[in-house]
Amino acid sequence: MSALQALKAARDAGVRIGVDGDALTLDAEAMPPASVLDLLSRHKGQLIALLRTGNDGWSGVDWRALFDEWAEIAEFDGGLPRDQVEARAFACCVAEWLNRNPVTGRAKLRSRCWGAWHANRKAEAVAALSTFGISLRTLP
Repeated sequence: MSALQALKAARDAGVRIGVDGDALTLDAEAMPPASVLDLLSRHKGQLIALLRTGNDGWSGVDWRALFDEWAEIAEFDGGLPRDQVEARAFACCVAEWLNRNPVTGRAKLRSRCWGAWHANRKAEAVAALSTFGISLRTLP
């Protein structure tokens, strides 16, 4: 089971989860089932990464929602096959991450260097999104 599935199981059990530093905070009307608490414990680090807000103001849950939204649009409105849906949604998330995480400061970039620079920036985006469970193999 993944951190996303653990988060869903907790929400289905009526547990609201937050992050306070390096700790998960749980709020529920009744004591959650032991199986849910065990899942949350096993995936604590990944859950904190999913729920913590990044420098761009978005959490991993926000990024996952965006991925799912673009995947649904590509699949249902665009009529694309599953493999193309995944690739399109992932490419959109990479572009959005690059837009939300600009390089600050000034730099001179020669035209022959741009390709390598852009490839490194895309690699940053791919690495950041992968910490939220978003990759080219996100969809079942």
